Amino acid sequence: MALLAAVCCLGALLGFGAALDGYSHWRHPPGLLGAQGIERAAAFNLFGFVAPGLLLAALAWRLRERYDALGAAARIGAWLCALSALAWAGQGLLPLDPSDLDARASRLHAAMWMLWWLAFVPGAALLGLGVRQARPALTALVWSGGGAVLALMAASELRLLAAPPAQRLALLLWLGCYLGAAWPAARRGLA
Repeated sequence: MALLAAVCCLGALLGFGAALDGYSHWRHPPGLLGAQGIERAAAFNLFGFVAPGLLLAALAWRLRERYDALGAAARIGAWLCALSALAWAGQGLLPLDPSDLDARASRLHAAMWMLWWLAFVPGAALLGLGVRQARPALTALVWSGGGAVLALMAASELRLLAAPPAQRLALLLWLGCYLGAAWPAARRGLA
């Protein structure tokens, strides 16, 4: 599930980005590809946001069930990771309005963007805490991934790093954490 979500999301970002005249991954946010009035926006929203988000939410749900015996930290962390994935999907259901960034549609999209990473960072911390004895490599992965996402988002908000590249790196780290969490589970048929 995680690999399919990552391929779908990154393929949509790269493919639809290449197809949109003037689009630059260095200057434009991912949400612009699915914004109101943009050609093929609905398709991008489906493949770039909704499908990957729902796939990763289902994976997080399975992880919650799998790590149930490891305690509350692992369960709550998995729940927050599921919420993060649902917020990613929500960005595709609530597209930006590029003609008015203060419009309700744009504010709702931005709220989903914020919820995406704000749910992931503590989710990764708690998941790592909960599985630290059973899966120390996963703990290292999600702690470093969550910390790096937080650092990237903070750096972009403080204008220490351009937002579009920071967003791409945060997305890659987020997807990488799900891939790492799913890896042993996939070999056992659990993810």
